[in-house]
Amino acid sequence: MADIKYKRVLLKISGESLCREGGTGLDRQAALSIAEQCRDVVALGVELAMIVGGGNFIRGQILAREGISRATADYMGMLSTVLNALALMDALESLGVVTRVQTAINMAEVAEPYIRRRAIRHLEKGRVVILAGSTGNPYFTTDTTAALRATELGADVLLKGTKVDGIYSADPKLDASATRFEQLTYKDCLDRDLRVMDATAFTMCRENRMPIIVFNLMQQGNLERVLRGESIGTLVSE
Repeated sequence: MADIKYKRVLLKISGESLCREGGTGLDRQAALSIAEQCRDVVALGVELAMIVGGGNFIRGQILAREGISRATADYMGMLSTVLNALALMDALESLGVVTRVQTAINMAEVAEPYIRRRAIRHLEKGRVVILAGSTGNPYFTTDTTAALRATELGADVLLKGTKVDGIYSADPKLDASATRFEQLTYKDCLDRDLRVMDATAFTMCRENRMPIIVFNLMQQGNLERVLRGESIGTLVSE
């Protein structure tokens, strides 16, 4: 652990990370690729909690725009995160990593309920804890859930693994002149309306002094590089 900068971390990934580019549903190879990086950092002694979105199946906000009530649409989205959590669990355990899935919505046959002290105990024992079901309440995003859980579990850093290598001034896929930031403050993100996370998540992290690192998880080895303190991605802090 001597050269690891962050001992306990919460990794937030999108549901789209678990499917093929531009597709939907689950891609087993994508899940295994992420699981391999997680296995490698857990072997270094890192305590790892994870939150995964459900956008590869359902996006509550989109369903709400199509006429489904927002609360119902959000609950549907929460259930899709459970599917992804189970897929990650299976991928990790196929690599010999002990995991626990905890959900904010009770479903005892497939997962434990989220209990903060139990989750911390799992982390202390070297188990990867995959947190699903968002907060269990509608109108909260998985980004906000990640900020909340990172704070509750005493994480050293909140990592947001994406398909781009940090936070840009604009969408780099649409604007060739977009520039990447190496470091930002929470206020910068809110003032510039940088939507890599929602405002509630940024505000919660600012109030609890929880640093955020946004980085490209799709490049093998990047998770370990971030945890070793290498300057990749974008650091958001005070």
